[in-house]
Amino acid sequence: MKKTDVKHYFPRICFLFLFVFLTSCMEENKDHLTSIFDGETLTGWHTLGGEATYRVENGEIIGTTVANTPNTFLVTDSIYSDFILELDFKTDSVSNSGVQIRSNSYDWYRDGIVHGYQVEIDPSERSWSGGIYDEKRRKWLHPLEGNEAAQKTYKPNDWNHFRIEAIGDTLKTWINGVPASHLVDEMNQEGFLGLQVHSIGKKGKPGVDIKWRNIEFITENLNQYTQTSPLPAVVTKNQLTFEEKKSGWQLLWDGKTTNGWRGAKLEEFPEKGWEIKDGVLSVLASGGAESAAGGDIVTKAMYANFELKVDFKITEGANSGIKYYVDTELNKGEGSSIGLEYQILDDERHPDAKKGSHEGSRTVASLYDLIQANPNKHMNAVGEWNTAHIVSKDNTVEHWLNGVKVLEYERGSDEFLKLVAKSKYKDWPNFGLLEKGNILLQDHGDLVSFKNIKIKTYE
Repeated sequence: MKKTDVKHYFPRICFLFLFVFLTSCMEENKDHLTSIFDGETLTGWHTLGGEATYRVENGEIIGTTVANTPNTFLVTDSIYSDFILELDFKTDSVSNSGVQIRSNSYDWYRDGIVHGYQVEIDPSERSWSGGIYDEKRRKWLHPLEGNEAAQKTYKPNDWNHFRIEAIGDTLKTWINGVPASHLVDEMNQEGFLGLQVHSIGKKGKPGVDIKWRNIEFITENLNQYTQTSPLPAVVTKNQLTFEEKKSGWQLLWDGKTTNGWRGAKLEEFPEKGWEIKDGVLSVLASGGAESAAGGDIVTKAMYANFELKVDFKITEGANSGIKYYVDTELNKGEGSSIGLEYQILDDERHPDAKKGSHEGSRTVASLYDLIQANPNKHMNAVGEWNTAHIVSKDNTVEHWLNGVKVLEYERGSDEFLKLVAKSKYKDWPNFGLLEKGNILLQDHGDLVSFKNIKIKTYE
Protein backbone atom coordinates (compact mmCIF):
# COMPACT_ATOMS: atom_id res chain seq x y z
CA MET A 1 0.00 0.00 0.00
CA LYS A 2 1.26 3.49 -0.84
CA LYS A 3 1.96 6.01 1.90
CA THR A 4 -0.78 8.16 0.45
CA ASP A 5 -3.16 5.22 0.88
CA VAL A 6 -2.17 4.91 4.55
CA LYS A 7 -2.88 8.61 5.08
CA HIS A 8 -6.17 8.24 3.27
CA TYR A 9 -7.37 5.35 5.43
CA PHE A 10 -5.83 6.36 8.76
CA PRO A 11 -8.67 8.69 9.86
CA ARG A 12 -11.22 6.00 9.01
CA ILE A 13 -9.25 3.37 10.95
CA CYS A 14 -9.02 5.69 13.97
CA PHE A 15 -12.72 6.45 13.85
CA LEU A 16 -13.56 2.74 13.56
CA PHE A 17 -11.30 1.92 16.50
CA LEU A 18 -12.83 4.72 18.59
CA PHE A 19 -16.36 3.56 17.71
CA VAL A 20 -15.57 -0.04 18.66
CA PHE A 21 -13.88 1.11 21.88
CA LEU A 22 -16.78 3.31 22.96
CA THR A 23 -19.32 0.66 22.02
CA SER A 24 -17.46 -1.96 24.04
CA CYS A 25 -17.31 0.41 27.02
CA MET A 26 -21.03 1.04 26.81
CA GLU A 27 -21.73 -2.65 26.53
CA GLU A 28 -19.45 -3.33 29.49
CA ASN A 29 -21.30 -0.75 31.58
CA LYS A 30 -24.60 -2.15 30.38
CA ASP A 31 -23.56 -5.56 31.70
CA HIS A 32 -23.62 -4.12 35.20
CA LEU A 33 -27.22 -2.96 34.95
CA THR A 34 -29.83 -5.16 36.62
CA SER A 35 -33.38 -5.37 35.30
CA ILE A 36 -36.17 -4.45 37.72
CA PHE A 37 -38.83 -5.48 35.21
CA ASP A 38 -38.84 -9.08 33.98
CA GLY A 39 -40.40 -8.15 30.64
CA GLU A 40 -43.36 -10.48 31.14
CA THR A 41 -45.16 -9.69 34.42
CA LEU A 42 -45.57 -6.93 37.00
CA THR A 43 -43.98 -9.03 39.71
CA GLY A 44 -42.21 -6.72 42.17
CA TRP A 45 -44.53 -3.82 41.41
CA HIS A 46 -47.91 -2.59 42.71
CA THR A 47 -50.24 0.33 42.00
CA LEU A 48 -51.00 3.34 44.20
CA GLY A 49 -53.29 6.31 43.81
CA GLY A 50 -55.92 6.34 41.06
CA GLU A 51 -57.48 3.68 38.87
CA ALA A 52 -55.47 3.92 35.65
CA THR A 53 -54.45 0.48 34.42
CA TYR A 54 -51.08 -1.15 33.77
CA ARG A 55 -50.32 -4.25 31.68
CA VAL A 56 -47.36 -5.94 30.02
CA GLU A 57 -47.12 -6.48 26.25
CA ASN A 58 -44.10 -7.24 24.08
CA GLY A 59 -41.66 -6.61 26.91
CA GLU A 60 -43.20 -3.21 27.68
CA ILE A 61 -45.11 -1.86 30.66
CA ILE A 62 -48.13 -0.01 29.32
CA GLY A 63 -50.12 2.41 31.45
CA THR A 64 -53.48 3.59 30.13
CA THR A 65 -55.31 6.79 31.06
CA VAL A 66 -58.70 6.53 32.74
CA ALA A 67 -61.24 9.34 33.17
CA ASN A 68 -62.27 10.72 36.57
CA THR A 69 -59.40 9.32 38.59
CA PRO A 70 -56.37 10.96 40.26
CA ASN A 71 -52.73 10.33 39.37
CA THR A 72 -51.93 6.63 39.32
CA PHE A 73 -48.53 5.08 39.97
CA LEU A 74 -47.03 1.67 39.36
CA VAL A 75 -44.33 1.48 42.04
CA THR A 76 -41.66 -0.97 43.10
CA ASP A 77 -42.26 -3.16 46.13
CA SER A 78 -38.70 -2.39 47.22
CA ILE A 79 -37.19 0.81 48.59
CA TYR A 80 -33.99 2.21 47.09
CA SER A 81 -31.49 4.83 48.15
CA ASP A 82 -28.49 5.39 45.86
CA PHE A 83 -28.73 4.13 42.29
CA ILE A 84 -28.23 4.78 38.60
CA LEU A 85 -31.41 4.09 36.64
CA GLU A 86 -31.86 3.81 32.88
CA LEU A 87 -35.09 3.24 30.99
CA ASP A 88 -36.92 3.96 27.75
CA PHE A 89 -40.34 5.62 27.58
CA LYS A 90 -42.86 6.56 24.91
CA THR A 91 -45.99 8.68 24.98
CA ASP A 92 -48.05 10.81 22.63
CA SER A 93 -47.73 14.56 22.09
CA VAL A 94 -50.06 15.59 24.93
CA SER A 95 -49.98 13.04 27.77
CA ASN A 96 -47.97 14.24 30.76
CA SER A 97 -46.25 11.53 32.78
CA GLY A 98 -43.16 10.95 34.87
CA VAL A 99 -40.79 8.57 36.64
CA GLN A 100 -40.87 8.69 40.44
CA ILE A 101 -37.60 8.24 42.31
CA ARG A 102 -37.04 8.18 46.09
CA SER A 103 -40.80 8.56 46.51
CA ASN A 104 -43.05 7.41 49.32
CA SER A 105 -46.62 6.78 50.44
CA TYR A 106 -47.32 7.12 54.16
CA ASP A 107 -50.65 6.86 55.92
CA TRP A 108 -49.85 10.00 57.92
CA TYR A 109 -49.11 12.11 54.84
CA ARG A 110 -52.33 13.19 53.10
CA ASP A 111 -53.97 9.77 53.38
CA GLY A 112 -51.13 7.93 51.70
CA ILE A 113 -50.77 10.07 48.58
CA VAL A 114 -47.63 9.37 46.53
CA HIS A 115 -45.06 12.13 46.99
CA GLY A 116 -41.42 12.65 46.16
CA TYR A 117 -39.05 13.39 43.31
CA GLN A 118 -40.40 12.95 39.81
CA VAL A 119 -38.36 13.04 36.62
CA GLU A 120 -40.87 14.76 34.36
CA ILE A 121 -42.16 13.45 31.04
CA ASP A 122 -43.51 16.60 29.42
CA PRO A 123 -44.63 16.41 25.79
CA SER A 124 -46.08 19.95 25.83
CA GLU A 125 -44.54 22.89 23.98
CA ARG A 126 -42.71 23.75 27.20
CA SER A 127 -40.82 20.45 26.85
CA TRP A 128 -39.39 20.03 30.35
CA SER A 129 -38.87 16.28 30.05
CA GLY A 130 -35.99 15.32 32.32
CA GLY A 131 -36.68 18.15 34.74
CA ILE A 132 -37.18 17.34 38.44
CA TYR A 133 -40.57 17.99 40.03
CA ASP A 134 -41.45 17.36 43.68
CA GLU A 135 -44.77 15.50 43.45
CA LYS A 136 -47.40 16.69 45.99
CA ARG A 137 -44.89 18.76 47.94
CA ARG A 138 -42.72 21.62 46.62
CA LYS A 139 -43.55 21.30 42.89
CA TRP A 140 -40.76 22.35 40.49
CA LEU A 141 -37.22 22.06 41.84
CA HIS A 142 -35.27 21.92 38.56
CA PRO A 143 -37.21 22.84 35.40
CA LEU A 144 -35.53 23.01 32.00
CA GLU A 145 -35.78 26.78 31.55
CA GLY A 146 -32.85 27.85 29.38
CA ASN A 147 -31.72 24.30 28.61
CA GLU A 148 -32.62 24.27 24.92
CA ALA A 149 -30.45 21.26 24.13
CA ALA A 150 -32.46 19.06 26.49
CA GLN A 151 -35.78 20.61 25.53
CA LYS A 152 -35.23 19.90 21.84
CA THR A 153 -34.15 16.29 22.20
CA TYR A 154 -37.52 14.90 23.36
CA LYS A 155 -39.26 12.91 20.59
CA PRO A 156 -43.09 12.79 20.81
CA ASN A 157 -44.74 9.56 19.69
CA ASP A 158 -41.37 7.83 19.75
CA TRP A 159 -39.06 6.10 22.20
CA ASN A 160 -36.91 8.31 24.45
CA HIS A 161 -34.25 7.38 27.00
CA PHE A 162 -33.70 8.55 30.58
CA ARG A 163 -30.52 8.17 32.59
CA ILE A 164 -31.03 9.10 36.24
CA GLU A 165 -28.35 9.23 38.93
CA ALA A 166 -29.41 9.50 42.59
CA ILE A 167 -26.36 9.47 44.83
CA GLY A 168 -26.38 11.09 48.26
CA ASP A 169 -28.03 14.48 48.01
CA THR A 170 -27.33 14.81 44.28
CA LEU A 171 -29.76 13.97 41.47
CA LYS A 172 -28.68 14.14 37.83
CA THR A 173 -30.71 13.34 34.70
CA TRP A 174 -30.11 12.94 30.99
CA ILE A 175 -32.67 12.65 28.21
CA ASN A 176 -31.53 10.91 25.04
CA GLY A 177 -27.94 11.43 26.18
CA VAL A 178 -28.33 15.18 26.76
CA PRO A 179 -27.86 16.54 30.32
CA ALA A 180 -31.21 17.74 31.64
CA SER A 181 -31.04 18.34 35.40
CA HIS A 182 -28.45 18.63 38.16
CA LEU A 183 -30.07 19.06 41.58
CA VAL A 184 -28.61 19.06 45.10
CA ASP A 185 -31.43 18.56 47.63
CA GLU A 186 -31.45 17.03 51.10
CA MET A 187 -35.12 16.18 51.62
CA ASN A 188 -35.23 12.49 50.60
CA GLN A 189 -32.56 9.82 50.72
CA GLU A 190 -34.68 6.76 49.90
CA GLY A 191 -37.99 5.60 48.51
CA PHE A 192 -39.58 3.52 45.78
CA LEU A 193 -39.38 3.95 42.02
CA GLY A 194 -42.60 4.54 40.13
CA LEU A 195 -44.18 5.04 36.70
CA GLN A 196 -46.93 7.64 36.50
CA VAL A 197 -50.15 7.77 34.52
CA HIS A 198 -51.25 11.34 35.08
CA SER A 199 -54.81 12.32 35.86
CA ILE A 200 -56.47 13.54 32.65
CA GLY A 201 -59.18 15.70 34.22
CA LYS A 202 -62.37 16.49 32.36
CA LYS A 203 -60.76 17.49 29.07
CA GLY A 204 -58.22 14.66 28.76
CA LYS A 205 -58.53 11.65 26.52
CA PRO A 206 -59.07 8.24 28.17
CA GLY A 207 -57.48 5.15 26.67
CA VAL A 208 -54.11 6.79 25.85
CA ASP A 209 -51.09 4.53 26.42
CA ILE A 210 -47.79 5.50 28.06
CA LYS A 211 -45.07 2.88 27.62
CA TRP A 212 -41.83 1.98 29.42
CA ARG A 213 -39.22 -0.69 28.66
CA ASN A 214 -35.62 -1.69 29.40
CA ILE A 215 -35.94 -0.57 33.04
CA GLU A 216 -32.50 -1.33 34.51
CA PHE A 217 -30.33 0.03 37.27
CA ILE A 218 -27.17 -0.22 39.37
CA THR A 219 -27.09 0.05 43.16
CA GLU A 220 -23.49 -0.92 43.96
CA ASN A 221 -20.03 0.41 42.99
CA LEU A 222 -21.74 3.51 41.64
CA ASN A 223 -18.59 5.60 41.45
CA GLN A 224 -17.36 3.44 38.57
CA TYR A 225 -20.33 4.41 36.43
CA THR A 226 -21.27 7.97 37.33
CA GLN A 227 -21.15 10.61 34.62
CA THR A 228 -20.12 14.23 34.98
CA SER A 229 -22.85 16.74 34.19
CA PRO A 230 -21.78 20.05 32.61
CA LEU A 231 -24.85 21.72 34.12
CA PRO A 232 -24.36 23.94 37.17
CA ALA A 233 -25.98 22.37 40.22
CA VAL A 234 -29.25 23.82 41.46
CA VAL A 235 -28.84 23.79 45.26
CA THR A 236 -31.96 24.08 47.42
CA LYS A 237 -30.40 24.29 50.89
CA ASN A 238 -31.02 27.79 52.26
CA GLN A 239 -32.17 28.86 48.81
CA LEU A 240 -35.56 29.55 47.27
CA THR A 241 -36.87 26.89 44.92
CA PHE A 242 -38.15 27.71 41.44
CA GLU A 243 -41.76 27.66 42.69
CA GLU A 244 -40.99 29.72 45.80
CA LYS A 245 -39.43 32.47 43.70
CA LYS A 246 -42.51 32.54 41.48
CA SER A 247 -44.90 32.80 44.41
CA GLY A 248 -43.13 35.52 46.38
CA TRP A 249 -41.23 33.72 49.14
CA GLN A 250 -38.14 35.33 50.65
CA LEU A 251 -35.19 33.91 52.56
CA LEU A 252 -35.31 34.85 56.23
CA TRP A 253 -31.80 33.49 56.82
CA ASP A 254 -29.08 33.39 54.15
CA GLY A 255 -27.41 30.23 55.49
CA LYS A 256 -24.08 31.95 56.13
CA THR A 257 -24.31 35.13 58.20
CA THR A 258 -26.33 36.70 61.01
CA ASN A 259 -27.77 39.33 58.67
CA GLY A 260 -31.36 40.24 59.53
CA TRP A 261 -31.22 38.77 63.04
CA ARG A 262 -30.35 40.06 66.50
CA GLY A 263 -30.61 38.94 70.08
CA ALA A 264 -34.12 39.35 71.46
CA LYS A 265 -32.71 41.50 74.26
CA LEU A 266 -29.72 42.82 72.33
CA GLU A 267 -29.05 45.30 69.55
CA GLU A 268 -26.86 42.78 67.70
CA PHE A 269 -26.54 39.01 67.33
CA PRO A 270 -25.39 37.14 70.49
CA GLU A 271 -21.63 36.66 70.74
CA LYS A 272 -22.06 33.19 72.25
CA GLY A 273 -24.60 30.38 72.44
CA TRP A 274 -25.33 30.17 68.69
CA GLU A 275 -23.32 28.58 65.88
CA ILE A 276 -23.43 28.77 62.09
CA LYS A 277 -21.76 25.78 60.42
CA ASP A 278 -22.23 24.08 57.04
CA GLY A 279 -25.43 25.99 56.32
CA VAL A 280 -27.01 25.13 59.68
CA LEU A 281 -27.94 27.57 62.45
CA SER A 282 -27.77 25.94 65.89
CA VAL A 283 -28.55 27.02 69.40
CA LEU A 284 -25.96 25.28 71.54
CA ALA A 285 -26.59 23.18 74.63
CA SER A 286 -26.12 25.03 77.91
CA GLY A 287 -27.93 22.97 80.52
CA GLY A 288 -31.59 23.33 79.56
CA ALA A 289 -32.30 26.74 81.08
CA GLU A 290 -34.59 29.16 79.25
CA SER A 291 -32.75 31.97 77.43
CA ALA A 292 -29.83 31.80 79.88
CA ALA A 293 -26.87 31.45 77.51
CA GLY A 294 -26.84 33.21 74.13
CA GLY A 295 -30.53 33.99 74.51
CA ASP A 296 -33.32 34.00 71.95
CA ILE A 297 -32.75 35.51 68.52
CA VAL A 298 -35.33 37.49 66.54
CA THR A 299 -35.73 38.95 63.11
CA LYS A 300 -34.94 42.64 62.86
CA ALA A 301 -38.05 43.04 60.71
CA MET A 302 -41.61 42.64 61.96
CA TYR A 303 -44.38 40.73 60.22
CA ALA A 304 -48.19 40.82 60.11
CA ASN A 305 -49.83 38.40 57.63
CA PHE A 306 -47.32 35.76 56.64
CA GLU A 307 -46.35 32.16 55.99
CA LEU A 308 -43.20 30.89 57.65
CA LYS A 309 -41.30 27.67 56.95
CA VAL A 310 -38.41 26.41 59.07
CA ASP A 311 -36.61 23.07 58.99
CA PHE A 312 -35.57 22.02 62.49
CA LYS A 313 -33.67 19.13 64.05
CA ILE A 314 -33.69 18.23 67.73
CA THR A 315 -31.34 16.30 69.94
CA GLU A 316 -32.48 13.82 72.57
CA GLY A 317 -34.67 15.44 75.23
CA ALA A 318 -34.46 18.88 73.58
CA ASN A 319 -36.80 21.83 74.00
CA SER A 320 -37.07 24.97 71.84
CA GLY A 321 -39.66 26.90 69.91
CA ILE A 322 -40.52 29.26 67.07
CA LYS A 323 -42.36 32.33 68.29
CA TYR A 324 -44.30 34.86 66.21
CA TYR A 325 -45.99 38.18 66.90
CA VAL A 326 -43.21 38.74 69.42
CA ASP A 327 -42.87 42.06 71.23
CA THR A 328 -39.30 42.16 72.53
CA GLU A 329 -40.16 45.12 74.78
CA LEU A 330 -42.60 43.09 76.87
CA ASN A 331 -40.12 41.05 78.87
CA LYS A 332 -36.76 42.62 79.61
CA GLY A 333 -36.16 40.35 82.60
CA GLU A 334 -35.24 36.70 82.84
CA GLY A 335 -36.64 34.08 80.50
CA SER A 336 -37.79 34.15 76.91
CA SER A 337 -39.42 36.99 75.01
CA ILE A 338 -43.20 36.91 74.81
CA GLY A 339 -45.15 35.76 71.77
CA LEU A 340 -47.24 32.96 70.32
CA GLU A 341 -45.13 29.82 70.13
CA TYR A 342 -44.89 26.83 67.80
CA GLN A 343 -43.48 24.32 70.26
CA ILE A 344 -40.39 22.28 69.39
CA LEU A 345 -39.90 19.36 71.75
CA ASP A 346 -38.81 15.77 72.15
CA ASP A 347 -42.26 14.56 73.25
CA GLU A 348 -41.01 11.16 74.34
CA ARG A 349 -38.24 12.34 76.64
CA HIS A 350 -38.91 15.91 77.77
CA PRO A 351 -41.20 16.31 80.82
CA ASP A 352 -42.91 19.37 79.31
CA ALA A 353 -44.86 17.07 77.01
CA LYS A 354 -47.01 16.08 79.99
CA LYS A 355 -47.42 19.61 81.33
CA GLY A 356 -49.30 22.72 80.27
CA SER A 357 -52.32 24.81 81.19
CA HIS A 358 -54.30 22.79 78.65
CA GLU A 359 -53.75 19.07 78.15
CA GLY A 360 -51.06 18.26 75.59
CA SER A 361 -50.48 21.93 74.80
CA ARG A 362 -46.71 21.70 75.23
CA THR A 363 -46.12 18.88 72.76
CA VAL A 364 -44.32 19.45 69.47
CA ALA A 365 -46.13 21.69 66.93
CA SER A 366 -48.68 22.76 69.56
CA LEU A 367 -49.54 26.39 70.25
CA TYR A 368 -47.49 26.41 73.44
CA ASP A 369 -49.56 26.20 76.64
CA LEU A 370 -52.79 26.90 74.73
CA ILE A 371 -53.76 24.36 72.04
CA GLN A 372 -52.57 20.80 71.52
CA ALA A 373 -51.44 19.78 68.05
CA ASN A 374 -53.16 16.76 66.54
CA PRO A 375 -51.82 13.85 68.65
CA ASN A 376 -51.60 11.73 65.47
CA LYS A 377 -49.04 14.13 63.97
CA HIS A 378 -45.86 12.71 62.47
CA MET A 379 -42.53 13.79 63.90
CA ASN A 380 -39.35 12.40 62.39
CA ALA A 381 -36.88 10.72 64.72
CA VAL A 382 -34.40 12.59 66.89
CA GLY A 383 -31.49 13.64 64.69
CA GLU A 384 -33.63 13.89 61.54
CA TRP A 385 -34.96 17.08 59.98
CA ASN A 386 -38.59 18.15 60.33
CA THR A 387 -40.42 21.07 58.74
CA ALA A 388 -42.47 23.59 60.70
CA HIS A 389 -44.93 25.69 58.70
CA ILE A 390 -46.93 28.54 60.24
CA VAL A 391 -49.65 30.35 58.28
CA SER A 392 -51.20 33.54 59.70
CA LYS A 393 -53.71 35.45 57.59
CA ASP A 394 -56.27 37.90 58.96
CA ASN A 395 -56.03 36.36 62.46
CA THR A 396 -56.56 32.79 61.22
CA VAL A 397 -53.48 30.79 62.21
CA GLU A 398 -52.45 27.28 61.19
CA HIS A 399 -49.61 25.09 62.41
CA TRP A 400 -48.28 22.44 60.02
CA LEU A 401 -45.72 19.72 60.69
CA ASN A 402 -43.99 17.85 57.84
CA GLY A 403 -46.58 18.92 55.30
CA VAL A 404 -49.69 18.12 57.40
CA LYS A 405 -51.88 20.66 59.22
CA VAL A 406 -51.98 19.87 62.94
CA LEU A 407 -54.00 22.77 64.40
CA GLU A 408 -55.92 25.94 63.53
CA TYR A 409 -57.24 28.83 65.63
CA GLU A 410 -58.49 32.41 65.46
CA ARG A 411 -56.46 35.08 67.22
CA GLY A 412 -58.72 37.26 69.31
CA SER A 413 -61.74 34.96 69.21
CA ASP A 414 -63.72 34.29 72.40
CA GLU A 415 -62.33 30.76 72.49
CA PHE A 416 -58.76 32.03 72.12
CA LEU A 417 -59.21 34.61 74.88
CA LYS A 418 -60.62 31.97 77.23
CA LEU A 419 -57.59 29.76 76.61
CA VAL A 420 -55.21 32.65 77.32
CA ALA A 421 -57.07 33.48 80.54
CA LYS A 422 -56.30 30.00 81.86
CA SER A 423 -52.68 29.88 80.69
CA LYS A 424 -49.29 31.13 81.86
CA TYR A 425 -49.87 34.17 79.62
CA LYS A 426 -52.92 35.47 81.49
CA ASP A 427 -50.99 38.33 83.08
CA TRP A 428 -49.59 39.68 79.81
CA PRO A 429 -51.98 42.33 78.42
CA ASN A 430 -53.29 41.72 74.88
CA PHE A 431 -51.22 38.56 74.59
CA GLY A 432 -51.15 37.23 71.01
CA LEU A 433 -53.10 40.17 69.57
CA LEU A 434 -50.33 42.30 68.08
CA GLU A 435 -50.92 43.49 64.53
CA LYS A 436 -47.31 42.64 63.74
CA GLY A 437 -44.26 41.34 65.54
CA ASN A 438 -40.85 39.68 65.31
CA ILE A 439 -40.14 36.03 64.47
CA LEU A 440 -38.12 34.33 67.22
CA LEU A 441 -35.98 31.20 67.53
CA GLN A 442 -35.73 30.12 71.14
CA ASP A 443 -32.72 29.34 73.27
CA HIS A 444 -33.94 26.83 75.84
CA GLY A 445 -30.52 25.47 76.71
CA ASP A 446 -30.67 22.42 74.39
CA LEU A 447 -28.94 21.76 71.08
CA VAL A 448 -31.47 22.41 68.32
CA SER A 449 -30.65 23.21 64.69
CA PHE A 450 -32.41 25.20 61.96
CA LYS A 451 -32.10 25.70 58.20
CA ASN A 452 -34.22 26.71 55.18
CA ILE A 453 -35.86 29.60 57.04
CA LYS A 454 -38.26 31.30 54.60
CA ILE A 455 -41.19 33.70 54.74
CA LYS A 456 -43.95 34.88 52.45
CA THR A 457 -45.88 38.01 53.36
CA TYR A 458 -49.41 39.14 52.50
CA GLU A 459 -51.09 42.54 52.48
